[in-house]
Amino acid sequence: MHNLKNIHIGSLIKKRVTECNINISRICNFFNCDELLINRMYRSDSLDSDHLLKWSKLLEYDFFRIYSQHLILYSPQSSSKSNHSKLEKTSLPQFRKNIYTKEIIDFIIELIETKKKTKTQVIKEYKIPKTTLYKWIAKYKINSNDGK
Repeated sequence: MHNLKNIHIGSLIKKRVTECNINISRICNFFNCDELLINRMYRSDSLDSDHLLKWSKLLEYDFFRIYSQHLILYSPQSSSKSNHSKLEKTSLPQFRKNIYTKEIIDFIIELIETKKKTKTQVIKEYKIPKTTLYKWIAKYKINSNDGK
């Protein structure tokens, strides 16, 4: 799994373009721009949401999810009542916070298996509920004796 803490979206897009073997002329036509702008996007560590949406459609990959996973791992929501009440007052769509992808679960399991982090560190640092972590451990059959 790539580094979700420091996202360089341009290089991830370029990697996906290579995987999909998409011709640069098709990309330029899709974006209605020249190759220079496409190469500039590849070098960019961030893109505006319209461009990111177009890349997601063209490459059939949800690049926004990379940022969502970053939020889950590195900006967990507070469980305080004041924060919760702010969320309830919005007219914007509400999303479940803890939608963990298989990649995130694998990342967390790998941290524990390789002893880079203990279970306690994972629970505290990433705000993953203890019961959730232990369900993952049981499901993926890792050694449950480490890091208690």
